Amino acid sequence: MSRMVNWLQVREQKLFFWFNHKLQHTITDRVMNIVTHLGGATFTIVFCLCLITLFSRPWSLVGIQALTALAVSHIPVAIIKRKYPRLRPYLVLPKTITCKNPLKDHSFPSGHTTAIFAVSIPLLMLSPSLSFIVLPLALTVAASRIILGLHYPSDVAVGAIIGSTAAFISASMISF
Repeated sequence: MSRMVNWLQVREQKLFFWFNHKLQHTITDRVMNIVTHLGGATFTIVFCLCLITLFSRPWSLVGIQALTALAVSHIPVAIIKRKYPRLRPYLVLPKTITCKNPLKDHSFPSGHTTAIFAVSIPLLMLSPSLSFIVLPLALTVAASRIILGLHYPSDVAVGAIIGSTAAFISASMISF
């Protein structure tokens, strides 16, 4: 079992460094430093509240579904971060390129990725035609977390799974 875990860690570190080093560029850094905030609490909560208050059904209902998914999804994130306190890559891996003022809490799973998927999935369920904009944006937020040296690929993958699962459950329970 230990050999398999070691094998996975080596592969994940290689994938991390590919994102973190190969995708580095002045323009990429600027864009990722902006895009990453789309998965932050301020943007995702304000976005959901705007859908709820400024739009009529079905968009206001999508806002409720997304806000519910956002709240529910962060319960397992908080529990997992406490139970599995994984240090952020820039604290562990030498030569990691990181952003200004990097976070110091635990990295697993990615809360930003969880949030962007919790908000994106209800939008996509209502209007699949938005997938050409919303899905690449959600994936870019997830990638930004790795590019900025804040998360490992498994952190963002688990975040996407948690956020998506919470969104599907929320959308099925709060239906049109």
